[in-house]
Amino acid sequence: MKSIIIASTSTLHGGSYLEYLLPTLKQHFSNCKSILFIPFARPGGITHDAYTEKVAAAFASIDISVKGIHEFENPENAVKNAEGIFTGGGNTFLLVTQLYQQNIMQVLSETVKSGTPYLGTSAGSNICGLSMQTTNDMPIVYPPSFQTLGLIPFNLNPHYLDPEAQSKHMGETRETRIKEFHAFNSIPVLGLREGSWLDVKGNKITLKGTLQARLFKQNETPEELETESDLSNLN
Repeated sequence: MKSIIIASTSTLHGGSYLEYLLPTLKQHFSNCKSILFIPFARPGGITHDAYTEKVAAAFASIDISVKGIHEFENPENAVKNAEGIFTGGGNTFLLVTQLYQQNIMQVLSETVKSGTPYLGTSAGSNICGLSMQTTNDMPIVYPPSFQTLGLIPFNLNPHYLDPEAQSKHMGETRETRIKEFHAFNSIPVLGLREGSWLDVKGNKITLKGTLQARLFKQNETPEELETESDLSNLN
C-alpha cells in the first residue's frame, strides 16, 4: 500500500529545515531506522554531500539515519532495498534528468507504489505527479522525458503563490502559467501553498496542513479546496 507525504516545501518562513513536518515524519517513517535520500535536485548548486548532511541533521532529531543515493555503487539496488525514501527540493529539470540518467525513475515509481514510505518536498513532490510540466523551475538541463513517477493521478504546482493585490508586477501569475499548461494538456493541477502537503495512503489522497489548496482543471473555474479534502477521485 502506498504511503507518501507530498509537501509543498521543506522550510517555512522563520522555521528550520523540515521543522514543521517532523511530527508527521516521525509517524510516517516510524518503521524506519534509516532512509535513502535523493539529493539530485541540488538547490543552489550545493553538493550531494552537503545536501545529504543537511537532511541527516534534521532526521537525527527523530532518530532516523540518512544515507545519500550517490554513496551507493548501485543506485537501483539502493532504491529497492531502502526502508524509506526522501527526495528533496531544488531544480526539477536537474532531478528528473538525473533519475533518468541513473535509470531509476521506473524502479523508484515501482518501489514507492509497492509500499516503501516516501517523502517529497518541492522538486521531490513535483515528480510524484504524472509529469513535471507544472514546475516553477528554470530548464537548466534537458531531461529525456517530462514523464515522472505517476504516484498520484494529477500534477502539482508546489510553492503556489496567489496574486498580490498591491503588487506592481505585471508578469504572469502562477494561475496564468497553469492556464497556459491547460491550453495544451488536460491533466488537473493542484496548487499547493507553503505549509500544505498531501497524505497518500493506498489510493486515498488527503490534503493536510492549515491552508486551502487551489485546484485547476482544463476549461473550468479554479476551485479552493479545504484542508482534509479527499482528492482520491481527482483525475
